[in-house]
Amino acid sequence: MITVLRLGHRPARDKRVTTHVALTARALGADAILVSTRDRALERTVRNVVERFGGSFTITTGIPWRRTLKEWNGPKVHLTMYGLPLDKATPRIGRDNLLVVVGAEKVPRDVYDLVDFNVAVGNQPHSEVAALAIFLDRITLGESLQREAVGRLRIRPNPRGKSVIDSRT
Repeated sequence: MITVLRLGHRPARDKRVTTHVALTARALGADAILVSTRDRALERTVRNVVERFGGSFTITTGIPWRRTLKEWNGPKVHLTMYGLPLDKATPRIGRDNLLVVVGAEKVPRDVYDLVDFNVAVGNQPHSEVAALAIFLDRITLGESLQREAVGRLRIRPNPRGKSVIDSRT
């Protein structure tokens, strides 16, 4: 089980990026996302994608992030450009009940102490979506790219266009 914890989501400013964090988490092997700020519209958007494309991915918003970090029973990883290099840290991180912390605004200092691993996907400023994608791909050994969720809509590879199969038609 892999869960992503999104800190500092600001609905008016971060809605697209947080949606992309959630969709990346779903597509690349996470089972759930927890978002610190309540956002019913974000919940509806993500649940709609899961309903249409399949899978068992869940979203919960408005969670108390400090309590979640303190009480989490499993490894906790914070993705930051200030942490240990990804390739050095990844072999030491277990996948059982893994919590991956991704910030939005400036991450509070105590996050660095509440997690088990501060992991850097590079040491230059970059997108949290990109960091999450690379981390999940590495931690799952690329397995998520081979897995296909069974939903109402299915995408089929097509070298020259779009092939979407709708099970309703």
